[in-house]
Amino acid sequence: MIALLSGRVARVEEDFLILDVNGVGYRVFASRATLGRMPGVGEAVQLEIETQVREDHIHLYGFADQAEKRWFNLITTVQGVGAKVGLAILGVLPGDVLGQAISVGDKTSITRAPGVGPKLAQRIISELKDKVAAFALSPSSSGAAPSPSGDSPAVAGSIAGDVVSALGNLGYSQASASTVVAGLVAHDPDIGFDNLFRSALSELAK
Repeated sequence: MIALLSGRVARVEEDFLILDVNGVGYRVFASRATLGRMPGVGEAVQLEIETQVREDHIHLYGFADQAEKRWFNLITTVQGVGAKVGLAILGVLPGDVLGQAISVGDKTSITRAPGVGPKLAQRIISELKDKVAAFALSPSSSGAAPSPSGDSPAVAGSIAGDVVSALGNLGYSQASASTVVAGLVAHDPDIGFDNLFRSALSELAK
C-alpha cells in the first residue's frame, strides 16, 4: 500500500491534485485545506497517503501531515461518513477545531461541510465524543504541518484552537467561537494567530 508520496505538482483541481512522481502522474484526492496549501505547478511536495482499494477502483487520499490523516481515519469510522464526506469536513474544520466541535456537541459547525446534515452531524458527535478527548492528546493528532519547502510554520488548526481558547477567556461561547474561527481558517488556511484573533473578534462583536 502507498503511504507516502514525494513528487512535483502537475495540476491542482477542485478536489484532487495530480502528483508527478518520476514521470508517473498520481491522482490524489485531498481536502480543500490541503489543496490550498499546495505549492505552484512544478514545485516539490510530500503528502501522507491513505490508499483505499475497492473492487472497482483504487483511490489515493493525500494529507498535508499525519494529523489530518489520523482525523480522516477517525471520522470515516462513523457510518455515513465516506472518504468524500470526510475530506469535506476536514476542508471546513481543521482537526483541532473539529475536535472542539465534537466535544461541545456543536452540530452547526459540522453541518457547514458539504454533504453533512444535522442527523449525520449528531451521529458524528455521538460516536466520536468519547474518543476525541484521548485522540486529541496524541502528539501526532496536532502540531505543525511541514510546508512544501520543509519549513515548519504554525498550522492553522493549532492556531485555531489557541484563538478559540482566547475568545473563551473573553466570555464568548466555545461553540460560537469555533464556528467563526473555522470559517476564517477555511478561507485562509495560512492565517496567523494575530490576524485570526482580530478577525474572529470582529465577527463575534457584530
